[in-house]
Amino acid sequence: MKRILFVLFVCLAALPAFAQSSFVKVKGHQFMIGDRPYYFIGTNYWYGTLLGLEKDKKRGVERLRKELDFLKAHGVTNLRIMAGAEGSGLINGVTRVGPPLQPVQGKFNTEVLDGLDLILAEMGKRDLKAIVFLSNNWEWSGGFQQYLIWNNLVPDDQKTRKLTWDEQRDIVSRFYSCEPCKRAYDEQAALVIGRTNRITGRKYVDDPAIMAWELANEPRPMRPAAESDYKKWIADTAAMIKKKDPNHLVTLGHEGRMGTESLKLFEEIHRDPNVDYLTIHIWAKNWGWFEGAKVAEGFRNTVEKATDYLKEHLAVAESLDKPLVIEEFGLPRNAQSFAIDSSTSLRDDYYDKIFAFVGKSAKAGYVLAGANFWAFGGSARPVKKQIFWKPGDDYMGDPPMEEQGLNTVFDSDRSTWAVIDKYSKKLN
Repeated sequence: MKRILFVLFVCLAALPAFAQSSFVKVKGHQFMIGDRPYYFIGTNYWYGTLLGLEKDKKRGVERLRKELDFLKAHGVTNLRIMAGAEGSGLINGVTRVGPPLQPVQGKFNTEVLDGLDLILAEMGKRDLKAIVFLSNNWEWSGGFQQYLIWNNLVPDDQKTRKLTWDEQRDIVSRFYSCEPCKRAYDEQAALVIGRTNRITGRKYVDDPAIMAWELANEPRPMRPAAESDYKKWIADTAAMIKKKDPNHLVTLGHEGRMGTESLKLFEEIHRDPNVDYLTIHIWAKNWGWFEGAKVAEGFRNTVEKATDYLKEHLAVAESLDKPLVIEEFGLPRNAQSFAIDSSTSLRDDYYDKIFAFVGKSAKAGYVLAGANFWAFGGSARPVKKQIFWKPGDDYMGDPPMEEQGLNTVFDSDRSTWAVIDKYSKKLN
């Protein structure tokens, strides 16, 4: 009996050290788990935190577990997920996702975090890693725009209607100089980071299923006049997160030069010692690399521009000696079809070329550490003759302001999964 108790004591004493060895760390320009480099194929699964909140278990927890099993089986080891939404109802002409973590400023529905508890617990069982973004530059989850609405910095006629691009830039750029907005963001971030998982009983700060906290999804200064406040907010927020949680990595959720309109500014904000690694997003359609539905006609240009965009940011990562992740990239189905059985041959080719960079980097021990495609849609399917999401529809990879199925990879897209398998097996 004494021997059994001694062995049990030794095992329990070793648990904290084992957990620490399972955290993703940065050593020079590489991610490490224990003494092994970590290179990965990942995906964006932002709605995964909402599935556990569904009353219908088939649409909720059962769907979540099946989809995590599916991703695990295909070697997708890294998931980018949302911490929580802010506010509810129409914003910029769309109905945002929810339910919200922060329904009104300074008041929180902590039951919403049960969904985050669930996905982290299930990811931990499968040895998957999460990147958790804490807010959003864009309106589909409330984000910065909602903080500004709460603080009366958005004209009444612009609170719900669809904004012009210039109106949206003018509004969102004010977030970085809005002190009560930033305090409300800090309060939400602190609530999330300081949480103890109700399922596992483990504090988030001690959970190796979390790879990184991300300041926001695609934080942009939006206007040159906001750049100084923007840089200060990034530095202050990264330091705040590191102070609250020294175990996990911190990153920005950045698009790269397209997000700052300056490669120099991109480099400056990622030089901060509290920012552990760089991210870029690559959006061929949104950035006009092909016209309309002419995916095939613009494919060569898309590949060339994506390659050039990646290379210029790799040079920055090299100079900073930090890892770089292609955190979002996507492409519509051929001819921008939304039919579930339409061809994805161009997307497959594009994915192959992007993942090839990661594969070569892993082989050489280089700075490019992973790529998260946008986005996984699992078992959801577009609703026929309905372009945009409506409350009650299944969530998929495309947020409510985008055509449903535009960039989503479904579990039935076999040729795309064959490409993913090709690279994930090598990396794993």
